[in-house]
Amino acid sequence: MPFRSLLYVPASNPRALEKARDLPCDALIFDLEDAVAPAAKETARERLGAALAQAGSRGGARLVRINPLGSPWGEADLAALAAWDCDGVVVPKVDGLADLDAVAARTKRPLWAMIETARGVLAAPEICAHPRLAGIIMGTNDLARDLGLRARPDRMPLWAALQGTLLAARARQVLAIDGVCNALDDSARLGAECEQGRDMGFDGKSLIHPAQIAAANAAFAPSAEEVDLARRRIAAHEAVMAQGQGVAVVDGEIVEALHVQSARATLELARIVGEGEAS
Repeated sequence: MPFRSLLYVPASNPRALEKARDLPCDALIFDLEDAVAPAAKETARERLGAALAQAGSRGGARLVRINPLGSPWGEADLAALAAWDCDGVVVPKVDGLADLDAVAARTKRPLWAMIETARGVLAAPEICAHPRLAGIIMGTNDLARDLGLRARPDRMPLWAALQGTLLAARARQVLAIDGVCNALDDSARLGAECEQGRDMGFDGKSLIHPAQIAAANAAFAPSAEEVDLARRRIAAHEAVMAQGQGVAVVDGEIVEALHVQSARATLELARIVGEGEAS
């Protein structure tokens, strides 16, 4: 299953919950934490339970971001989650293994860790080694505040944190999702952030509005040019292998076994995405 686009959905918003059922994103993150005011936490939990009980036409993953266990609402969130039809728990502000262990002891769902603090970035290698972890999600807004950086469109002040966390995720073969783009009315900036995250190596991007889904789905799926190149690389390598050689040349660049592995992964992702869009 691809995770190109993960949309946050405020659990306190009935209209958003209803609309989310048929959106073309790869995953929904039903949010009980930041997107819900303290006075609305109980109502949001009830609304989310009812929404998850209704079947929608979409087939993507349904994740739930709970409140921290140290908050007045975290324990109740996890207790309610036991009866819900969802695919994983998003744990906010994970600073180390203890934060994941505390949630893992209360639910058997797959865990997703939000990396939102300097401590979380530095602890990313041990966080990504947790046996129940399915993936990490960069919480870039909270991380920027924790670091005290000045926001820039090119996100240069965040590069070290993004790449360091991504390295930890790749070392443990868990999914890595880029942070949100705050610019709702700037399609160029959204496109640039999606492309940047994809070039870094992230699997997808977290989103704050349905209008951002198309850009993320396009950026994190193989383009027609990439699919064509992948096919040509595989064909060229197979041809030289049949001649007893090990290295081919395509478009003036060498193609070895490692490039063929990447090419096959590109074609597989293209196949999965294509099947999902056709269904």
